[in-house]
Amino acid sequence: MPDEPIIDLQSDQYFMGEALRQAVKALEAEEVPIGAVVVREGRIIARAFNQVELLKDATAHAEMLALTQAESVVGDWRLTDCTLYVTKEPCPMCAGAIVHVRLARVVFGVADPKGGAAGGVMNLLQFPTLNHRCTITAGVREAECKSLLQSFFAAQRAKKPGTDLAQLN
Repeated sequence: MPDEPIIDLQSDQYFMGEALRQAVKALEAEEVPIGAVVVREGRIIARAFNQVELLKDATAHAEMLALTQAESVVGDWRLTDCTLYVTKEPCPMCAGAIVHVRLARVVFGVADPKGGAAGGVMNLLQFPTLNHRCTITAGVREAECKSLLQSFFAAQRAKKPGTDLAQLN
């Protein structure tokens, strides 16, 4: 099939590394450490990390912020020739936006079996009756993405009163 794009897995590794850099910025800001980048023609055109707490905005997920930036760079709401790299499987809100902007491809690190909408709980990105479907690549740099999230949530649990094991003895 000569018309299909060649997927360079090394590029996936590189661009997920850039998304991981964004996730570290989220971690440093005490946000859930999820990062995203949007790539067009081999270049990063948008970078973002979760900013829900910073902005006091439930919609300020890394994916949403990156898509808005990318739309501004492209000068259109349609991102048909772009790929989103994100460290965690998109939620239903983000997946809905991804379908609406008509992204060509979504690459994510770690799956979300409890809330993911790219195959975890549901697959909105390839839902047959929606007007657009994305190609999905899962598990890129999964261990690194998972480790960031696990360490963040372990630290959050440790901060909560009543979870200190020393108090239980």
